[in-house]
Amino acid sequence: MALTQRLEFRQSQSLVMTPQLMQAIKLLQLSNLDLSAFVEDELERNPLLERESEGPEAQVTGEPAAGVPEGGFGEEFMGEAHDSGAEGFEPSQFESSQEEWMNRDLGSRTEIEQTLDTPLDNVFSEEPAEAAARTAQDAAPTTYTEWGGGASNDDSYNLEAFAAAEVTLGGHLAEQLAVAFAAPVQRMIGQYLIDLVDEAGYLPADLGQVTERLGASQADVDVVLAALQKFDPPGVCARNLSECLAIQLRELNRYDPAMRALVENLELLAKRDISALRKLCGVDDEDITDMIGEIRRLDPKPGLKFGSARTQTVVPDVYVRPGPDGGWHVELNSETLPRVLVNQTYYTELSKTIRKDGDKSYFSDCLQNATWLVRALDQRARTILKVATEIVRQQDGFFTHGVAHLRPLNLKAVADAIQMHESTVSRVTANKYMATNRGIFELKYFFTASIASADGGEAHSAEAVRHHIKQLIDAEDPALILSDDTIVERLRVTGIDIARRTVAKYREAMRIPSSVQRRRDKQSMLGNALSAPAAVSDRSRDPQPA
Repeated sequence: MALTQRLEFRQSQSLVMTPQLMQAIKLLQLSNLDLSAFVEDELERNPLLERESEGPEAQVTGEPAAGVPEGGFGEEFMGEAHDSGAEGFEPSQFESSQEEWMNRDLGSRTEIEQTLDTPLDNVFSEEPAEAAARTAQDAAPTTYTEWGGGASNDDSYNLEAFAAAEVTLGGHLAEQLAVAFAAPVQRMIGQYLIDLVDEAGYLPADLGQVTERLGASQADVDVVLAALQKFDPPGVCARNLSECLAIQLRELNRYDPAMRALVENLELLAKRDISALRKLCGVDDEDITDMIGEIRRLDPKPGLKFGSARTQTVVPDVYVRPGPDGGWHVELNSETLPRVLVNQTYYTELSKTIRKDGDKSYFSDCLQNATWLVRALDQRARTILKVATEIVRQQDGFFTHGVAHLRPLNLKAVADAIQMHESTVSRVTANKYMATNRGIFELKYFFTASIASADGGEAHSAEAVRHHIKQLIDAEDPALILSDDTIVERLRVTGIDIARRTVAKYREAMRIPSSVQRRRDKQSMLGNALSAPAAVSDRSRDPQPA
């Protein structure tokens, strides 16, 4: 077979991912906060971009704002001076004459009175308002701003400037550490341990690295740790839940041998194995009930009382409201959409004065990028509105009747309806939220898996099935707890065909315990309710501190 070279013409189509196209795709999946940050960067980088809400001072280099004369405020003021008859008067002449008058010697007080033929008190007498102002100046200051500690007007007086900073757990413990220890070595160990405390107030279970990194003995670390565990709030600097509860019980003088046995076997309490706990503690039913009540009144996470990371409020991108015709009205949240404009006037003026080729190329690129950004933002808003409208149309039953009527929906169904690609719909629904009459939901919430119907009818949404499972469990009789197999049978009667392992998976996802655990919980609650009227206020056994 011979190898030859030849020229051929071939026509083909391919998608070229330009930087602008890649940036437009990226804008689709940005949240409102990320989009605002991106637009702010573009406003700083591009001189031809400006906010739509910018005032007259931003319009001086571009088109004049409404009510603002061409050329700005300065030229308008000089024009009035010109019309008042000051033609031919140079500013330098006014300055020289003013300086000459200020340096002129007027003589003594007697000479001035002889010149004016009257005493100076008759010429320059104080007005009542001036006298009152002088008296006020001599008086003692009565407000914070008069002492020089703030602004001079009441409009800028900010009461929030006096608010104390939020106290953190680390700062609170560090203040107590400075009082508890005087030795520098102990303070260093204590500060290192405080830095290891998490937001809940717990230390790591293994503190072996402290002795290695600080070069301190285990005895020194134990002494400092014992002191830290006595700091406020009670239970802080514990290494596990049992130790945290034990510290709080010692503070209350309630850590007796029976309570110690209960704290050391919390796994039995979590399983509601009351009979085993009663045997380990050596108490009767009434005492074990009181002990469990004391444990529940303790704080398992004492560190959460102090300041931590702030929670960001969800701002919806789309609003859904009932329409007058019985339908639903979908609109974008205009507050989250950045508004930018292209200053064409500024570019036109620059084009007349720029001579260098590099500068012309730079401003041409700025104009192209600014125009693209405005179009990309508009296209992004239209795409979000189109996808949200189709979601509302597909899930009309949810908005009208609730989560039980949520239909199974996937990205392909929405993409085919609005004639877009599935990847575009996926990017649009990422990090976007919808405010409805039933709360604020992420757009991805409305896309749920499909579960077949038992009678061959319409499929059910996975979210609706989870809601149905929760309703069955909430309405179950404490004497007749529903097992997963029983739930499967009841769902099949209502037309939902689902396996037992799927019921268990949905139940665990909703943090609903098993039937055995629910039976123990409800029996314990029922027993507490029955024994409450006959319970006595005092414990039958005296506390015996360990």
